[in-house]
Amino acid sequence: MIYDLIIIGGGPSGINVAISAKKAGLTHLILEKGMVVNSLFNFPVNMTFFSTSLKLEIHDIPFISHRDKPTRGEALEYYRRLVESQQLNISLYEEVQQMSPDWEGYEITTSKGTHRAKAVCVATGFYDTPRYLNVPGEDLPKVKHYYDDPHAYIRQHVLVVGAANSGADAALECYRKGAASVTMAVRGPEINPRVKYWVRPDIDNRIKEGSIKAYFNSTVSEIRADEVDLMTPDGPVTLPNDFVLAMTGYTPNYSLFEALGLEIGDDEACKPVFNPDTLETSLPDVYMAGVACGGLATAKLFIENTRDHGDIIVNNILAKKHEAGQ
Repeated sequence: MIYDLIIIGGGPSGINVAISAKKAGLTHLILEKGMVVNSLFNFPVNMTFFSTSLKLEIHDIPFISHRDKPTRGEALEYYRRLVESQQLNISLYEEVQQMSPDWEGYEITTSKGTHRAKAVCVATGFYDTPRYLNVPGEDLPKVKHYYDDPHAYIRQHVLVVGAANSGADAALECYRKGAASVTMAVRGPEINPRVKYWVRPDIDNRIKEGSIKAYFNSTVSEIRADEVDLMTPDGPVTLPNDFVLAMTGYTPNYSLFEALGLEIGDDEACKPVFNPDTLETSLPDVYMAGVACGGLATAKLFIENTRDHGDIIVNNILAKKHEAGQ
């Protein structure tokens, strides 16, 4: 079968594009390397979204949450329900490996076989690729690039690296759930100004009172089985350590972009090259959607301000079909 549109990525953006395609009568297939909304599944168990449920709704399909700002569990339920209720064609645990043009569009090679499509949309987000510390010992099992649940860190010495939302949440939860000690290593001079407004005073006050120790303008230099070394403005510091939670952010999957043949811009954000009006890349009939459009500027695009991407892409595909007399 030759699909009208293959969508790489089964997160909120991929689901959004698929619904637009189905509404327009286009045949579609979502290829997802993990589970439905794989990235959201890796969010902290107790996470609350910054956006309201209304701003996260896709195609005006109601997102029901118990509070104004939904939880991770409610988001997983919402997107799971979208896939089922809209009867989207999605293949899970099928990783895309490469793409090549053929006589009618593109052939996509995956971990399970090959698929063909007239058009392709890349909606892979950025949360699946951590920013690594690149220090000795980072490959130890105690180093986590995704924070899950504070229960695992009861009576443990925990170092949290990073001071954005994930870092602040992890530090506060581990402190409150009984970690032996919680220390933060922060590259900058303060907690990130973009931390959620109801969290920022909490983390600032815990640091001020000494409940959570924070080393600012500091970096990790080495991780060992039971210790971690920091480089601070006052010199090197060695701390007892059981776990390192490296909440240092994430990047788009550039190795996949390269395998697909996408052109990357030379700007500071290293954004994929695409037409902002149509979202079409420099490859004909290959589109970008969602937060991956922002490249390394991961704080610029969110679910709520990319919800129009599905309709933009599908309208361009339909316009091309009309011009071709199809």
